[in-house]
Amino acid sequence: MYLNAHSYYSLRYGTLEIKRLIELAKEYNIKALALTDINNSTGMIDFVKTCRKNDIKPIGGMEFKNGNHHLYTGIAKNNEGMRELNEYVSFHNINKDKYPTEPKTFNNAYIVYPLNGPPKKQLKENEFIGVKPKEVLKLFTSNYKYDQSKLLIQHPVSYADDKGFELHKNLRAIDNNILLSHLKDEMLASPNEYYLDTDQLLGYYRDYPQIIKNTENLLKECEIDYNFKSYKNKKTFTGNVIDDKQLLTKLAFEGLAYRYDKNNKEANRRVNNELNIIFNLGFASYFLITWDIIRYSMSRGYYHVGRGSGANSIVAYCLKITDVDPIDLDLYFERFINPKRTSPPDFDIDYSWKERDDVQDYIFKRYGHQHTALLGATSTFKGKSIFRELGKVYGLPKNEIDALVDNPETEVYKNSITRKIYEISQELLDFPNLRSIHAGGILISEEPLSYYTALDLPPKGFPTTQWDMYVAEDIGFEKLDILSQRGIGHIRDAAQIIRENRGIHVDVHDVIKFKNDKTVKAQLKRGETIGCFYIESPAMRGLLKKLRCDNYISLVAASSIIRPGVAKSGMMRQYIHRFHHPDDFEYLHPVMKEQLEETYGVMVYQEDVIKICHHFAGLDLSDADVLRRAMSGKFRGHDEMKRIVDRFFSNCKERGYSEELTKEVWRQIDSFAGYSFSKAHSASYAVESFQSLFLKAYFPLEFITAVINNFGGFYHTWVYFNEARRQGAKINLPCVNHGAYTTSIKGKEIYVGFIHIANLEYKIGQEIEHERKLNGEFIDLEDFIKRLPIGIEQLVILIRTEAFRFTGKTKQELLWEAHMFLNKGKPSPPNSLFYSKPKSFVLPKLEQSNIENAYDEIEFIGFPVTMTYFELLKTDFRGEILAKDMINNVGKKVRMVGHLVTIKYVKTVKKEWMHFGTFLDASGEFFDSVHFPNSLQYYPFKGKGVYLILGEVTSEFDFPSLTLEKLAKLPMKPDPRE
Repeated sequence: MYLNAHSYYSLRYGTLEIKRLIELAKEYNIKALALTDINNSTGMIDFVKTCRKNDIKPIGGMEFKNGNHHLYTGIAKNNEGMRELNEYVSFHNINKDKYPTEPKTFNNAYIVYPLNGPPKKQLKENEFIGVKPKEVLKLFTSNYKYDQSKLLIQHPVSYADDKGFELHKNLRAIDNNILLSHLKDEMLASPNEYYLDTDQLLGYYRDYPQIIKNTENLLKECEIDYNFKSYKNKKTFTGNVIDDKQLLTKLAFEGLAYRYDKNNKEANRRVNNELNIIFNLGFASYFLITWDIIRYSMSRGYYHVGRGSGANSIVAYCLKITDVDPIDLDLYFERFINPKRTSPPDFDIDYSWKERDDVQDYIFKRYGHQHTALLGATSTFKGKSIFRELGKVYGLPKNEIDALVDNPETEVYKNSITRKIYEISQELLDFPNLRSIHAGGILISEEPLSYYTALDLPPKGFPTTQWDMYVAEDIGFEKLDILSQRGIGHIRDAAQIIRENRGIHVDVHDVIKFKNDKTVKAQLKRGETIGCFYIESPAMRGLLKKLRCDNYISLVAASSIIRPGVAKSGMMRQYIHRFHHPDDFEYLHPVMKEQLEETYGVMVYQEDVIKICHHFAGLDLSDADVLRRAMSGKFRGHDEMKRIVDRFFSNCKERGYSEELTKEVWRQIDSFAGYSFSKAHSASYAVESFQSLFLKAYFPLEFITAVINNFGGFYHTWVYFNEARRQGAKINLPCVNHGAYTTSIKGKEIYVGFIHIANLEYKIGQEIEHERKLNGEFIDLEDFIKRLPIGIEQLVILIRTEAFRFTGKTKQELLWEAHMFLNKGKPSPPNSLFYSKPKSFVLPKLEQSNIENAYDEIEFIGFPVTMTYFELLKTDFRGEILAKDMINNVGKKVRMVGHLVTIKYVKTVKKEWMHFGTFLDASGEFFDSVHFPNSLQYYPFKGKGVYLILGEVTSEFDFPSLTLEKLAKLPMKPDPRE
């Protein structure tokens, strides 16, 4: 009798997760249940799956509202009806339209209007009126007294009990952004919207048996179901399975001839073997669609990096989906295939952030909007954000909310309100809050996607599923990740800048050449990697030096070892030790030596986890793969996971392993959770790193200019300008005659781009370059003002950043001229009837100091360009040693002076904070510091700036750092402008 149940996917309204909604239904012996979440079908797949497990007939539906106004509820007769409802809500979401008071006619869905809504003159065949228990008495005085043929029982379910209603009220206040005390009845569900005993519910309608009968009949007619075993992606590329096989075979062997010698026996064996697996499992279309996307992007001149577990595939390598040679790295496609797996290995395709949108647009136009969608995600109530939301609805002042957010442990027990907020926050934890979008997942479906989900249209501009990657996998979809990253952008831009500045064409895809280049390998070994994709962080540069990494294979391992899981478990340190002392350790077990000798007995890749789970613990490959996928965040079956973990331990016990050994192996496996890479994935990253390394080794200034223009690197922009100066560039302030909107290079001179000037309008920055290219360089300030539509505020910004220094005039003189020209409005053109030549004034000589200029640069650009921060210090002391001297002073206590670059925050086992600092010395070289909890207590960091640091120089595997004793921020020379 329940046609109107809400889960917590009725965002900021419902309070019951799908599992709990159905558990309660089973407790009340309910045999059929309709899920009707508000304006969405996010939970429908999970709902059907869970209902089937609990022998409850699932009925699909949706409740439609405009804001707080309930219009009607749709109940699907079958899957076609659910599709109609999904398409209805998708249409209104995509067009940003409100729902009409009367919907279109549905062929396979019923519409149920509320009794208290506007009266209906004539109901259609598929339309009914829902009567709530509290409304039954109204029937006696209504037109329905003698005819109940169009009436149904409508008892909504939104929570489990009275406590749930309290939670519901908090959610409604958050949604309406008002105080809890300001909630109105129309914003809320009724207090009794929870399950009732069947006899109690039917008792309300005992005088109207026709209503009960109508409801029973409708429940009998309605049911939806999904096939959770079938593959839902587009089944063919060409329209025919046989043609797909022939095309993929042709492309694979053409690619083999391109990548290898066509007579290479191992390559031929592997390609034939893989093609058989691909055809047997029905993955041909997935490979061809991915190839088609790559073909399009390459035709447009876009660069890409293919990664993911699919990069194990030699067929993918031959199709140019990836640049990872599986033979070179001993990768096997079969390691990611098991008998229980019905979906192909995943491909992640990275593009430049400038080009990804066009690739996505192609995919939607090529495969159709009905069959293509971005993958959704769900943002949940988490951590401190809950306190901020609840603090507002309980009326706390901002300072008290800030205190609660910053120090919840001490603030929550202050009074009854904060205690209540804490209590509600714990109930809200991990509740869905907003529907959002996956980083890059795209689904391409055989059937219209509306069979499975309604679609949203987020700001991204492409239709997006209302459920996430986990639901997609449950129902049988395999996503294709089309991602963006800045690394690819700076590689492409560097090649273009090199052509423009030096007239040299660089083939950035000649990776084999880069891997074998002695200069590149030497640079890698020195950790000269600032700006290089994935290998520029302090921790990674330190690891490269510790490992003396000078080749591709070592870099592949380093790219995975640096991940938090390996580092946290202590195995990164073990790996480094074993690398330097291969005879000075013992394998945990002979299986570890047999399976992990290449990585000194350390699990580094996802494949290693599969191998150890299978060969050491005796898990079958399908269970081992579930563990592998769980570790990469692609599995959510907690019960299934527990079963596998229990089997791991029981198998180990049966094999006679000691409890200590089993726990240690599991600890190492468990430390991977959420962080592990497949070897192919690491190899893909290492390819991109080598591309960056080559460009930096031979074209450092052009390379770093491209890095600056792509933003998004590990460091702040000023660090990359420091790197450019370190590599021999002269850094110039923005210039209207020589600069550009983005940072530009001419010879060895780099001009800071207008984009870096704070508060300079985008259109002004763009127009300067456009006007100069069109009509030549600017003669003076007056000429500039005549040719560009600019106001006094924007002009002052350009003057204060020395963008008119070509005139030879001081800032003060230029500011005087600017106000003279613009205070009385725009000057008339010289050929105008109203033109009069401005009067000339002789100004007294005005002082302009270098320090004042530097502070202007800090204000508008974010860092000094014409001076360094060290030159702005009150002291001339630059440290007893510089970074280059540290290795010769190991064990000594020294004072160093460094400009703070970045801090890494790490919690110890005792839950205390440690910091790892990175600084630049006065010569522009990096050095690192270690701050233990006891020193941090007395000598914490005090924001950005230059610090005097006292500490002992220590060394780990010949990589020096400064273990801190004392720290003091050094004072700067005063700002003369104040």
